[in-house]
Amino acid sequence: MPKPRSTKPGAERRRFAPDVILSFDVKADDTLLNFLLTAMPDRKRTTVKDYLKHNQVMVGNTVTRQWDQPLTPGETVRVNTSREFQTFRNPRLHIVYEDDDIIVVNKGYGLLSMGTDKKSEGTAYWLLREYVKRVDPRNKIFIVHRLDQQTSGLMMFAKTREAKEAMQHNWNNMVLERKYIAIVQGAIDPAEGTVQSYLAENAAHQVFSTNDPKEGKLALTRYRTLKTRGGYSMVELQLETGRKNQIRVHMADLGHPIVGDRRYGADASPIRRLALHAMTLRFIHPVTRKDMNFTCPLPPGFSKLV
Repeated sequence: MPKPRSTKPGAERRRFAPDVILSFDVKADDTLLNFLLTAMPDRKRTTVKDYLKHNQVMVGNTVTRQWDQPLTPGETVRVNTSREFQTFRNPRLHIVYEDDDIIVVNKGYGLLSMGTDKKSEGTAYWLLREYVKRVDPRNKIFIVHRLDQQTSGLMMFAKTREAKEAMQHNWNNMVLERKYIAIVQGAIDPAEGTVQSYLAENAAHQVFSTNDPKEGKLALTRYRTLKTRGGYSMVELQLETGRKNQIRVHMADLGHPIVGDRRYGADASPIRRLALHAMTLRFIHPVTRKDMNFTCPLPPGFSKLV
């Protein structure tokens, strides 16, 4: 009878053990350590301090070690009694909000939203997938919508297939507001209005406007000039549809291409990037049905131009 194969110490495949996370709602003004001692009377003071020391305490969506952090009613405190909370750090991608169903991020300029035939690693999707799998190898991430590689700002990913399908199947009703800020060449006249056309794409992957509904898909962009100075204008744009390169094409159609967008007619790139930023994203949460409203600051180069 053959002998059983021996396994080197430490080489055994460990079974994944899910985190044990306790969640507490803050009912009155307090400080973090005092709140935890009250919320967990069965834990020693030294144990609670260790939770703080080892990144096992989260207020809202932020891991904290600050024992005297003030708490206000309505906040949620979570304690991971198994191990430290996994934190996400990347200079080009920042998590703005996360729960069991969705992740909202601020994507940096130059970062692909998802993989292509030439590049699969290092994209926003890839980075978030690796992050959620560190929490649990069974976790997945799903793309809900995209931003162009050259566009920075807010976008959302789903953590469950159900959340993804709920958003995508009812996108126009679920998404309440999407606002972009762009710096364009010149001063738009009139300063406020609407651009509507059908967008099509040629063999060179260049998107263009057409009046033929059989050739392209309807695209509608509302714009409002916020400031004009030195040959540039800061424009707020609101999407009624979400077509590829929609804002870039429509600004070019007006004769005011986005700064840095040489593909669609810009003359120069003074801040060495496309001056387009997804600033506001407001939607109905696909599971809780809460109104979710996010705004992120403008990249510093934008304000310098105007």
